[in-house]
Amino acid sequence: MKDNAFYITTTLPYVNAPLHTGHALELVRADTIARYKKLVGYDVYFNTGTDEHGIKVYEKAKEKNLEVQEFVDKGFETFKNQLKMFRITEEAHFIRTTDKHHIESAQYFWKLVAKNGFIYKKNYEAKYCIGCESEKTDSELENGECKEHPGVKVSIISEENYFFKYSAFRDKLLDFYEKNPNFIVPDFRFNEIKTFVKNGLQDFSISRLKSKMPWGIPVPDDNEHVMYVWFDALVNYISTLGWPENEEQFKKYWINGNPTQYCGKDNTRFQGAMWQAMLMAADLPNSRQIVVNGFITGDGGIKMSKTLGNVVDPRDIVNEYGVDALRYFLLREVSSFEDSPFTIERFKDAYNSGLANGLGNLVSRILTMVENYAIRSVAVGSFSIDKDLDIFDIKNYMDKIWVKIQELDKIIQEKEPYKLYKTDKDQAVNIVVDLCNRLAFVAWSLKPVMSDTSEKILSCLSGHKKPETPLFLRKE
Repeated sequence: MKDNAFYITTTLPYVNAPLHTGHALELVRADTIARYKKLVGYDVYFNTGTDEHGIKVYEKAKEKNLEVQEFVDKGFETFKNQLKMFRITEEAHFIRTTDKHHIESAQYFWKLVAKNGFIYKKNYEAKYCIGCESEKTDSELENGECKEHPGVKVSIISEENYFFKYSAFRDKLLDFYEKNPNFIVPDFRFNEIKTFVKNGLQDFSISRLKSKMPWGIPVPDDNEHVMYVWFDALVNYISTLGWPENEEQFKKYWINGNPTQYCGKDNTRFQGAMWQAMLMAADLPNSRQIVVNGFITGDGGIKMSKTLGNVVDPRDIVNEYGVDALRYFLLREVSSFEDSPFTIERFKDAYNSGLANGLGNLVSRILTMVENYAIRSVAVGSFSIDKDLDIFDIKNYMDKIWVKIQELDKIIQEKEPYKLYKTDKDQAVNIVVDLCNRLAFVAWSLKPVMSDTSEKILSCLSGHKKPETPLFLRKE
């Protein structure tokens, strides 16, 4: 493959709390695409990491009576441990917005944008949601609270700040969207952003007074201000590549690597409009694609919230059911782009039907026959390009795998090789060998989505024996 570089990144979660199910969804999906691209021959750069500045982090550290740096260091270790738990590829690159290089990169980016005339200073007053770390208009509030963070009263900011000339990029963004019709996936999220930009953009504050909120990257040539957390954090997507010093890596992965970004639907404006305008302001190439997830909701379609007490901790799921059970649910039972509910009851039903009674039972039946009949044929398999993964429809990809699993169950049910073996051993063995080859195809298909399960199945096939313990124990 000639131009085989591929870049993919998640957004960076704050380190003020452990990762929730929504974070797990984004990370596992981005990991799936990274694994897929590598399997089909790409040189993949997978970026993720932690957002460690801003008032949300600052206040949480104070609440815990910790120095802020100590607090974010602990948060980053928690983040890394959770990524191991979710089986995110070890080849992922971690970035922290407190990294020395990122700080220098963000300051260099600021200077570029300022040099190009898109930063100015003014006095202003605005309503601000600490949960979102962004300004809010009255239409975005309900009973004085942000709709995305009920129970959190908005703050009033009144001070002199630096501003980004966001308003200058309306037409440039619309022209970019017109020339890149697949820029945001799915289409309905892209239509939302185009409508948002068409309605006009408001300049936004990109600094905070250090005397009021000291935890941030210093604004170049002004020690009284620190950068607004979003302006700083978005630069991570290129600072992780060694930008601006490492021109070779930047060119390889950002300019030529089809940079792709996963995010949640509440993040679309930041990734699809704000970050793109910032790149234009710095005369840098835009992202190639933004892939937008829906929300993970609780019972009744209500967004998960600690305030409402409907949060499911992904660590509890992994501890009880295993990592591939979590990945299975997020990748098959959650819509690729719409909101989807996540309750323990729904999870357990999906686990039992799809994994314990489905894949797990199938593997046990086939490999029991392999072992009992002393079959030594080597099952073969490989991985190929898939149209659904190319358009990020991971759920449809998973559904196709489970269709294959159902087909194998049907073959066993109709041909009954375990009965046929008593009267026609050769024919029965041929059927089981065919089942093994088909199972190998399933196992290879699972590589980007459920790598542990894939390796276990392939190992058992090559060893001609059934698993020592069931792949997925049924839960009552």
